[in-house]
Amino acid sequence: MRQLTRPEAAARAALLTVDRYDVTLNVTRGADVFGSTTRIRFSCAEPGSSSFAELLAAHVESITLNGRPLDVADALAGHRIRLDGLGADNELVVVADCAYSRSGEGLHRFVDPADGEVYLYSQTFLYDAQQLFACFDQPDLKARFALTVHAPAEWEVVANAAPVAAHVGGAGGGPGAVDADTGAVRTHVFADTPPLSTYLFAVAAGRYAVAREEHDGIALGAYCRRSLARHLDADEIFTVTKASFDYYHRHFGLRYPLPKYDQLFVPEFNAGAMENLGAVTFNESFVFRSQVTESERLTRASVIAHEMAHMWFGDIVTMRWWGDLWLNESFATYMAPAVLTAATRFTNAWTHFATSDKTRGYRADQQPTTHPISTDVGDTDAALTNFDGISYGKGAGVLRQLVAWVGEDAFYAGLRSYFARHAYANASLDDLLGELSAASGRDLRRWADQWVGSAGVNTLGYDAHAAVVVQTAPADHPTLRDHRIRVGRYDLTGGVLRRRDQVELDVAGARTSVPELADGRPAHLVLVNDDDLTYTRTAFDECSLRTVLAHVGALPDPLARAVCWAALWELARDAALPAAEYVDAVVRGARGESEVATLGGLLANAQHAVDRYLPPAASPAAADCLAAELLDLAGQPDVESSRQLALVRGFAATARSAEHLAVVAGWLAGSGVPAGLVVDTDLRWQLLVRLAARGAAGETAVADELRRDDTSSGRRWAATAHAALPTPGAKARVWADVIASDALSNDMVRGNVDGFWQPGQDDVCRPYADRYFAGVPGLWASRPVEIATEISRGLYPWTLIEQATVDRTDVVLAGDLPHALRRVLLEQRAEVVRALSARAAVAG
Repeated sequence: MRQLTRPEAAARAALLTVDRYDVTLNVTRGADVFGSTTRIRFSCAEPGSSSFAELLAAHVESITLNGRPLDVADALAGHRIRLDGLGADNELVVVADCAYSRSGEGLHRFVDPADGEVYLYSQTFLYDAQQLFACFDQPDLKARFALTVHAPAEWEVVANAAPVAAHVGGAGGGPGAVDADTGAVRTHVFADTPPLSTYLFAVAAGRYAVAREEHDGIALGAYCRRSLARHLDADEIFTVTKASFDYYHRHFGLRYPLPKYDQLFVPEFNAGAMENLGAVTFNESFVFRSQVTESERLTRASVIAHEMAHMWFGDIVTMRWWGDLWLNESFATYMAPAVLTAATRFTNAWTHFATSDKTRGYRADQQPTTHPISTDVGDTDAALTNFDGISYGKGAGVLRQLVAWVGEDAFYAGLRSYFARHAYANASLDDLLGELSAASGRDLRRWADQWVGSAGVNTLGYDAHAAVVVQTAPADHPTLRDHRIRVGRYDLTGGVLRRRDQVELDVAGARTSVPELADGRPAHLVLVNDDDLTYTRTAFDECSLRTVLAHVGALPDPLARAVCWAALWELARDAALPAAEYVDAVVRGARGESEVATLGGLLANAQHAVDRYLPPAASPAAADCLAAELLDLAGQPDVESSRQLALVRGFAATARSAEHLAVVAGWLAGSGVPAGLVVDTDLRWQLLVRLAARGAAGETAVADELRRDDTSSGRRWAATAHAALPTPGAKARVWADVIASDALSNDMVRGNVDGFWQPGQDDVCRPYADRYFAGVPGLWASRPVEIATEISRGLYPWTLIEQATVDRTDVVLAGDLPHALRRVLLEQRAEVVRALSARAAVAG
C-alpha cells in the first residue's frame, strides 16, 4: 500500500533539509505518459545515513545520486527510491515517464467531447506529488520549485509561479512564455516559488480560455475550457477575489508573496477546490452553464475566499503533519463568511455557513467515526479520511466561538504574529495558541483541551422554570465545554416572532444561571445560541418547541431561523421528533423562508426524512403533501427567481404521484411551466433524472436528451439518468461499468453511482446488496483511493432500511479493511440505524 507513516515522516524531516527542486515536464508525448526529470538539492544532518524519496512512475529511465548512477531495479521498490550513503550536501536526479491520470489524482488528462481539446491539471494533494516527479512527499520538507514545461505551442501553461519574463513567440504561448520551440513544441520556464510543500505544487496545460485583470499590483487570471468560456462569470469571480485580497492584506499583516494569482476551473475535479499557491484549481461546476440560485453564487464566492485564505493558512504557514489539518481547513472555512459578510454583497454569509458547513460538522461529529479537531494521524491514508465535516465545519464553528471568547481584535493580532513568526515554514497547534494567548491575555490551554482536543458536540438548552442554561454531552464524548453565547427571548405578536431582549454570557459546566431572565415574564421562544456564536446543538423548552414547530417562519432574522431549523432537524435525526412532524413543519415554514440557502437545506432534509425516516406506508402521503406545497409556492406570481428555482428543484426531487410526475414531464416538454421559470439545460436533466427514477421516462428519452447536450456534463447527467432507471438491465450495466471495469473516469464513476440506489426500487436493486458486500472490499487493492471511496460510499445499499443491511455491514466490518473503507461502512451503517430508529418512533 502506498502510504507514509508519521514516524517515517518525522525521522526524514529530522534528517533532511530540502533546498530546491528543478522539475522538467514534457507533455508532448501522447495520451498515456509524460516525461518527468527532477533534480533535487538537499542536505543531510547525519552524513553516511540512508533515507528515501518517492516516485510513482510508469517507467524510470535513470536515478543518479551525487553523480553516481544507481541501479534502478535495486534502488526502486514500489514508489520508494532508496538513498544510501548520503553526504552532507546531495543532488538527486531522476528521469522517468509518468502516467496521466483519469482519477483526478496526479496529472489528470481530459479530452473535451465538445471539441476534442486536451486539458491537463495537477492534483498533488495529499500524497500524490510523486505521481508527477520524484520528491520527498511530506508537508514539512518545504523547498523552492523551479519548473520547466515542454508543451504544444498553442497551449496555455500555468504553474505556481509567474513565467520568466521573455518574448512571446507565436500564438497561444501566454504572457512571458519563453519561445524555445522549433515548430510544434514550446518551452515554458517559470520563476522560483517561495518555499513550498510538495502537496501544493501545481501545473495546468491546454488551450484554456482565460480572462485577465489586475488588482493592487497582482495579475489575476481566470481559466476554463474553451467550450465553457461563454459561461465564465469573470466579473463576479474577480470582484470577490479583489475584495478577499483587500481583507486579508488588511487583517493578516503579511502581503501575498507572488506577482500573480490564477484561478483555474478544471474538469473532473474531485473536490470543490485546491489551494495551490498562485494557481488555485476549482471544480468547473462553478462555471455556471445554467441558471443557479443566489445560494450557489454565494457558495462559489465562499470557495474563492476560502482558497485565498489558504495562501496564508497552509501555503505560507504550513502544518508539520496532517494531524493539524485544521490549521488549514478550519481557518479557511471560518475566514470565508467573515470576508463575504464584511467586504462583499453576500452579507448573509453566516446564515449560509450555519446551514451548510456547520450542519456537516454536526453530522460528522455524531458519527461513530468522529474525532477531535486536532488528532493523532498515523499515516497518509488515515489523514485522507479526516478531510470531513469536523476539519471544515466544526473547526470553523469552534473558531467562531474562539473569536467570541477572545475578541476579534485579539484574534487578528494573534494571527498577524503567527504569520510573521512562521512565514514560509511549518507550525503546530501550540505555536498558534501561543500567539493567540499573548494577544488576548487569556490562557487558551483549557479552551484547546475542551474544543480542539476532544470529540463530540454538546447540547445547550434552557430550563425556563429555573432560568438556567443546561449543558449536556453524549455519553461516549462527555466533555462539557465553556461557551460564550447569547440567549434571546422572542414574543409572538401580530404573527411575527419579535426579539424582546438578549443576554450575552459565559456558560460553564452543566448548569449556568441567567439571572437577567428570571423576571417572571415567560416568552414564546427562548433561543439559546442566538446569533449562532458557538458550536452546539440547541434544545428547546416545551413552549419554545411548540412555537418553533408552528411559527419558525415568523422569525424575521434569517440566522435565528437557521438555528431553529437546525435544532428541529437534529431532533428528527434523533427520532425525538417524529419525521412526519418535521416534514409538516417544513410544509408550513417553507412559505416564510426567504433565505435560499436555508430553504434548499431544509427541503433536502425533508426529502431525506420522507425517503428514510418514514415507514414505506406513510412516505407517499408525506411526499405528496410536501410536493403540493412546493408546486404552489413555485407558481406564485411574486416569487423571486432564485427562490423559485430552489422550490422547483425541491418539487421535482419529491414528486411521486402520477399527477406530480405529469407536471414534471410537462415542464420538460415545455408545457405548464410557471411564469418566470427557464427550463434550461441542467434543470432539464434534473427533471429527466426524476422521471427516469420513477419509471416515467426510459432509455429513449435519456438518449434524446444526450443528443441535445453531448458535453462532459451531459454525459455525466446521462449516466445518472440511465443508472436511475428501475430496470434490471440498467442496474446490470452500471455494475459492469463501475465494478467489473476500471475504464471510467472519476466523474463518470460518480455519475453512475449517483443514480443507482433509488427509493421505491428495492425489488430490482436488492440483489446488488449481496454483490456490494462481497465485492467492494476487493476494489481497494486495484483502484485509486478516490475512485474506491466514491464506489464504496455511492453503491452502499442505503435504500434498504432494514436490520439485514446492518448485519451484513457488521460481517464485512469484522474483516481486515483499509482505514478509509472501514470509515465509509461505519458511517453508512450509522445512517441506516438512525433511519430504523426514526421509523420505529413513527410506528410507536
